[in-house]
Amino acid sequence: MINYVAKIANVGVGGKNPVRIMGILNVSPESFYKKSVNTSKTLIKNTAKLMEDQGADFIDIGGMSTAPYLSTSVSEKVESTRIQNAIKIIQNSTNLPISVDTCRAKVAKDALEYGVEIINDVSGLKHDKNMQDVIFEYRPSLILCAHSSKPVNGNLVTVTKKLLQDSIKLAKKSHIPSEKIVLDPAIGFFRKTGKGQFFTKIKSDWLERDLSILKNLSLIKNNYPVLISVSNKSFIGKILEKKNPNDRLFGSISAEVVSVMNGADIVRTHDVNATKDAVTIASKLSKQRKGL
Repeated sequence: MINYVAKIANVGVGGKNPVRIMGILNVSPESFYKKSVNTSKTLIKNTAKLMEDQGADFIDIGGMSTAPYLSTSVSEKVESTRIQNAIKIIQNSTNLPISVDTCRAKVAKDALEYGVEIINDVSGLKHDKNMQDVIFEYRPSLILCAHSSKPVNGNLVTVTKKLLQDSIKLAKKSHIPSEKIVLDPAIGFFRKTGKGQFFTKIKSDWLERDLSILKNLSLIKNNYPVLISVSNKSFIGKILEKKNPNDRLFGSISAEVVSVMNGADIVRTHDVNATKDAVTIASKLSKQRKGL
């Protein structure tokens, strides 16, 4: 059985590589976690530099919120303009590889023209029929999220694995090698109802689905490195009865630690400093990561 070790923007991921940290920088005022929103040149520059200083391996730019429970759609032009402005500032301020969080082909193309090396598609290449052409042309590293535009039923661990396999096939059609692919099981994106475009509809309880995935990461990896994004998300608020995302830091860190001990290879987070410390300790204590 092959266990792929990825090279994402020339950074080793998976295998005996350290668990990597991806800092979240949102330039979308609509984002659910307002502390992550940076819209001015000074804020973007300072936040990016701070993330680099605190030990981030990548920075992920979001130009449109995809939170399933929010109605936050903006035009492609607005999303792309926000992202391009941030790319220029970050490239002039840090050496961090940049990931762009988008499922729109035009937005991805514009970002790749600016030298971005990673596309993080929450639809797993399934939303925009032109995305595969863009991916084929530029051959970036990919983060593929579990997603279905149709309702899904059954064992959601098995379903998640299948949805990720489908996205891997789409990436392979665009000639992306396995070594440039990381998988994301889409914590928070499987819901009974939602206002956004990018959630997967399920009949069962969304909280139980997310907890089941985090407990069984090894079953959905498909031998690829896995990225986990749990920072300040709804399941933490639900468990801790904390409606305000600003109150979820300790819960987020706990979930990130468990994720690392269960096999996560990249942790995408709003709080690089706290996550870096937690991940370092979790890696030392994890039986799955002996020898690190």
